[in-house]
Order: sequence, then structure tokens, then C-alpha cells
Amino acid sequence: MAFTLPPLPYDRHALEPHISAETLDLHYGKHNQTYVDKLNGLIEGTDFADQSLEEIVKASEGAVFNNAAQMSNHDIYWQCMGPNGGGEPTGALAEKINATFGDYATFKQRFTEAAVNVFGSGWAWLVQQPDHSLAIKTTSNAGTPITEGDTPLLACDMWEHSYYVDYRNARPKYMEAFWSVVNWDYAAAQLG
Repeated sequence: MAFTLPPLPYDRHALEPHISAETLDLHYGKHNQTYVDKLNGLIEGTDFADQSLEEIVKASEGAVFNNAAQMSNHDIYWQCMGPNGGGEPTGALAEKINATFGDYATFKQRFTEAAVNVFGSGWAWLVQQPDHSLAIKTTSNAGTPITEGDTPLLACDMWEHSYYVDYRNARPKYMEAFWSVVNWDYAAAQLG
């Protein structure tokens, strides 16, 4: 079974002015597509060929893991943003964030600091751990909290290709943009 690049859940201009259509053309249309193409080539004729993406992520290593995990990470990342995003979470997610971090402002500050300080390329995550507690985590390169048994609620891509066209090396500016498009409905729907 060959994987395909899932369609973006919004138009390529929908996140402007925060995330440009040019960035989406390169990031989604080129980088993300390359992970799909490479993974398909790597798994063809192997035991992974009939497995789900999550199964491959959990059981693979090396190039297969890198491409499968990057596909999975990006699938989550695209859902974590939207044209009607921004603001603060509500309901059960807001309650859990407040209980864990004290308040939304503290959570946002801690998540932003974690993201901006990812060394090199990687990801910042809000996850629900197996005990149902929330945590902010970072991973390097293609690392994913899925391999640790965590459920990703929110993902922010900290690879340069996610922000360099729009913000050059100014990661804090990219994070400001991310908070303007964050899709709290998606994050809330992932709560177990």
C-alpha cells in the first residue's frame, strides 16, 4: 500500500499573513511530499509495505523511521493550524492546561521557550502522557512523542523550512505567528 500526501485542511493562502502560501508550497508541497515519496520507496517489498504509518513509526529505525515519523509529525502539524485559529483553548483542554501550568499565559510562555530553544532541527509538543497528565516536550530531527506512548495534542515544527521564508532566523517571530493560527479544536479533540 503506497502512502499519499493528505490534502491540507485549508487553502494554501488561508494562514496568511502569518504563514505564507510560499512557505506552504515549499514546506507542504516539497518537503512533506519528499518524505512520502522516500518512505514509499523504502518500504516497497518489505514487511512495512502493509502497515499503517503509526505501526511503521513505532517499529522502524534509520531512514524508514525518519521518513515515516516526519510524515506523521507533519500530518499532526498541519491539523494544529487553521485560518480561524488563535486565541485560547476552552473546555476540558483549558482546564487541564490551567491545572498543569497554572494558567494559559504560563503555558504559552513555556511552550514558546521550549520551541525557540530546540537546538538545530526538531519539534515542540504539547502531549498527553499515558497517565493523562499534560507535558511540554521537544524532540530532535524526526523524533516523535508517539514512540514514548504520548498522545500529541499540539505540534510546532521547528525545522528551518517551516519558518525561514517568512521569518528568516527569527524563531520568536515564527512562534508569534503560530499562536495566531493555532487550532485549539484539533488539540482538544485529541484528549483521551
